[in-house]
Amino acid sequence: MFTDIVILAGGFGERLWPASRPDHPKQFLSLGKNFSLLQNSILRALALKPEGKIVIATRKDLLESCAKHALELSQKVSDDDKNKILRDLIVLAEPEAKHTTAPIILTCHMLEKISPDVKHSVLVLTSDHVIAPVENFAADCKEAYEIASKGNFVCFAIPPTEASTGYGYIKTGDAVTEKTYKIDNFKEKPDAKTAEEYFKSGKYFWNSGMFGFTSDFLKAELKKCQSDVSCAFECVEKGKAPKLARINGIYYVKKWSEMDKAYSSTPKIAIDNAIAEKTDKACAVTTTFKWDDVGSWDAFAKFSEGEDNVIAQAYSENNFVYSDIPVALCDVKDLIVVIKNGKALVMKKGSSNLVRDVVKSIK
Repeated sequence: MFTDIVILAGGFGERLWPASRPDHPKQFLSLGKNFSLLQNSILRALALKPEGKIVIATRKDLLESCAKHALELSQKVSDDDKNKILRDLIVLAEPEAKHTTAPIILTCHMLEKISPDVKHSVLVLTSDHVIAPVENFAADCKEAYEIASKGNFVCFAIPPTEASTGYGYIKTGDAVTEKTYKIDNFKEKPDAKTAEEYFKSGKYFWNSGMFGFTSDFLKAELKKCQSDVSCAFECVEKGKAPKLARINGIYYVKKWSEMDKAYSSTPKIAIDNAIAEKTDKACAVTTTFKWDDVGSWDAFAKFSEGEDNVIAQAYSENNFVYSDIPVALCDVKDLIVVIKNGKALVMKKGSSNLVRDVVKSIK
């Protein structure tokens, strides 16, 4: 299995406004009364039993919140998992948001500095998706590790359940194993007609934003495929290891001069564009777990285990309420009502695609 896991937790979560906001993005929300989306991601990482570190890569302004969620989780899990969190979980606070390539290569260099005698293999997870069951997830990660350890960049390809225009797609090529394929190419979010063609073909899968590789492979491919990023991080590779500090018992890295220098010059680019689309060694594991990126209020309503407040309804049906205050509904149906942080959103179900534009107009 992968030696180390990095959880990307630097998003802004505009699509779940007003519950999600820049200083409290989607990964800190809960679908029920138990764990936040970030805590569930940590639980999935723990289920894989990595020998090395679990790194939460986030913005510096979210450092304390990430540490708080990790600490709270440590108080609700087994002693073994608690010890793993307190011993091996690190919150890595980026100086600024630079998309996904920068935190991923930064984490690889940090892991090599902290544990120089280990051959690091890294699994990149998201912090705000729904994945189940964990047994299938673990089996697919094991498959991904086997492929990555042979010198490949591995993506997790989700079998589509509909002709969605909300995701990027992966077109698969020749088979490598029973459920792993070479990647022919990547496709941006399609229009409705193209999405329907993708769905009917059986050769296109949703790109989950999760990846696996060895640290040595990533550094070598980055030098070939995206040399400007590779050059920017040479100072980190040649520099000193960061000093780990603690906040409420959780390790973190915030002050690291080499990191600051690298971030001052590295471009902002997604790992998909920097490596996945350019390397000739990209493979896709077709997943067996259920997945959703919970990227809309329609999705959130579908997965939520309960409403935040008791509501009164008269002649109303099929409504979802997520509110800080009591809400009464009269003679309405198919609505999503969100009242959080002194702001309100009222929308018809199925209109989630309009939320981001509305938020921009309010700002």
